Amino acid sequence: MLPRPPDGPQGYRGRVRAYAAVVLAGGAARRMGGVDKPARPVGGRPMRDRVLAAVADARPRILVGPAGLVPEGVRVTREQPPGGGPVAATAAGLALLEPGTPVVALLAGDLPLLTREAIAHLLRHLDAGPPPRDLDAEPPPRDLDAGPDRRDAAGGSAGHDLRLDEPPVGAGAPGAATGSRPGTAPDGACFVDDAGRRQTLCGVWRVPPLRAAVDRLAAGRGLAGAPIRALLAGLTVREVPWPGAGPPPWFDCDTDSDVRRAEEWVR
Repeated sequence: MLPRPPDGPQGYRGRVRAYAAVVLAGGAARRMGGVDKPARPVGGRPMRDRVLAAVADARPRILVGPAGLVPEGVRVTREQPPGGGPVAATAAGLALLEPGTPVVALLAGDLPLLTREAIAHLLRHLDAGPPPRDLDAEPPPRDLDAGPDRRDAAGGSAGHDLRLDEPPVGAGAPGAATGSRPGTAPDGACFVDDAGRRQTLCGVWRVPPLRAAVDRLAAGRGLAGAPIRALLAGLTVREVPWPGAGPPPWFDCDTDSDVRRAEEWVR
């Protein structure tokens, strides 16, 4: 069991008092025959509803994808063009946030094992502040782009029936922020698996730098079809290992066998 969130000024119950959530649910699910993958049930409940339950305390909760039955209070919007990929979907979700929203959880819609505990863990790491500055250390490179992730290599973009994980970006202490100089507070925090791959669509992000990244990409190559790594390039990312017992909260369902495996875990 994870330790209780601290109540002090550095804890999740301290500075991070409000956050929004954007759930990306517009993928084509080609490996599942084109079904509405986030609507597929796991344990008798649609995967997207499980993700939305994990951020039940977020305000607002925004689902980006096809219209359908969603829990009360959830706003639904669509990326342009429909099926335009995770970056276009992120922009559509951010467009519905109120000015001044400080933090947003950016999540894939096919994470049936995600929990509120996991989201709280990410928020605590985002709120922990910058790592101590080592005056004798050589600053790490600013560039976050670590080459194509598995989604790009397969010829698609994240959120379109390809997996979340990005390749390792170099060694670092657990919870360390990468992509900027030491002493810089992170722009976001996402889980990293045992192999060092970032689970970029299972993370929390400060809204101003994420909006700026969307604007930068829109002014350049454009949003439609852009990979999520292009959006996050240049942002400071705190990589967060999962210390809890049980299955990883970032487990995503891209195939029927993934769904069967998730079913076994939720029994």
